[in-house]
Amino acid sequence: MSASQTQIPVTVLTGYLGAGKTTLLNRILSENHGKKYAVVINEFGELGVDNDLVVDADEEVFEMNNGCICCTVRGDLIRIIGGLMKRKGLDGIIIETTGLADPSPVAQTFFVDEDVKTRTRLDAIVTVVDARNLPARLADSHEAQEQIAFADVILLNKTDLCTAGGVGALERRLRAMNAAARIHRTERAALPLDQILRIHAFDLAAKLAQDADFLVEELPFEWAGLYRLPAGIGDLVLHPGPDPTMDVTALAMGPGTAGTDTLQEARLEALRRFALPPVTLQAGGSLLPGPHRYRLTLGESGPSRFRVRVPEPTDLLLYTQHRPEEFAASLGGFGGGTLEPVASRDFGGPGHEHDASVSSVGIEDAAELDPKRLNAWLGELLQTRGEDLFRCKGILNFRGSPKRVVFQGVHMLLESNTDRRWQPGETRFNRLVFIGRNLDRESLVAGFRNCHAR
Repeated sequence: MSASQTQIPVTVLTGYLGAGKTTLLNRILSENHGKKYAVVINEFGELGVDNDLVVDADEEVFEMNNGCICCTVRGDLIRIIGGLMKRKGLDGIIIETTGLADPSPVAQTFFVDEDVKTRTRLDAIVTVVDARNLPARLADSHEAQEQIAFADVILLNKTDLCTAGGVGALERRLRAMNAAARIHRTERAALPLDQILRIHAFDLAAKLAQDADFLVEELPFEWAGLYRLPAGIGDLVLHPGPDPTMDVTALAMGPGTAGTDTLQEARLEALRRFALPPVTLQAGGSLLPGPHRYRLTLGESGPSRFRVRVPEPTDLLLYTQHRPEEFAASLGGFGGGTLEPVASRDFGGPGHEHDASVSSVGIEDAAELDPKRLNAWLGELLQTRGEDLFRCKGILNFRGSPKRVVFQGVHMLLESNTDRRWQPGETRFNRLVFIGRNLDRESLVAGFRNCHAR
């Protein structure tokens, strides 16, 4: 049996906010295909909603929230996949990315980590496109362009909302952007699964021809330095810089064991630590080598000092979110003055950045809702802010309804339907998220609370 036959196939589902990725995922999980899939969902949002929108199935769902899978949670993705590869009887892995993800660094994950590379096979990148809103997204979103350009399969979805001539023009535009991709016209992401799963569509050579820097890693840290330290206490000093915080992690090795190449060799371990929840430190706090990701909070003026405690002589590998010069950062103490690293490496920093004006607002409570009030509020919201409101979705608790109500909106379009029944003893809740540009948190929260049943 060849290596490709024993490797677990991985399908990446991508597409801009509201294109229909979760609808496609639910179709996959609902089909009687006789396969066992593990599902990894990544959301750009304060609250996890997509996991609630996925149909009940035998498949296990792993959710990674409030981070883009192509940025800081990539280490988390490697950890989850590493665990999945130890299971028997798994036929495939499906990864649904946030609508703001560039699929290129997601795909890199399956080539830069040796364990993942050996045990898995990237089968296809499937991009779902919203036919109705595609022209606007191509005009204002580089993420949407990247998702299309990097796809192996494109679902031109929601074609029922467009004219036949309009759909034809859109397909020609897609082919001009990505001539190699297989394009399927769909309504509600309906498509035979043998056209998107286990199709051996990803071609590394073709991707490298398209993007010569494809295997150049994008990491959540920009710099690393190797320091040879005696036992003792030192000071990491940072001045105000481009961000109010700086994330760092410190790896310890035996004295004299680290070399110039160690910073590169240890980068994946640093990546895994950057995927951990941050331990927030104020000035004066202590940073220890170990399995931690520290978030250093800086003052608005003057230097901020953080203690670095080393219990025994150590080769310390310090990985920093930003370059030291951006914060006039220095490491000193340990019985001497300022220390220079024995070796350093510039990792270049993430090349993928999101529009700073795009954010999410999550709302969660247990109140019962008045359907009329909620419909009126959402209707007005979509009419007045629809262009800036990329996506809204959630689970709702209507007074008098024995079932959960699911709603999903894309720009000015909104639909809702009843879901499964609330279970006996289950705590009923509302959980919704808005993703868009220049969102007014206080206004959204106040408007929602005004929909509480009285």
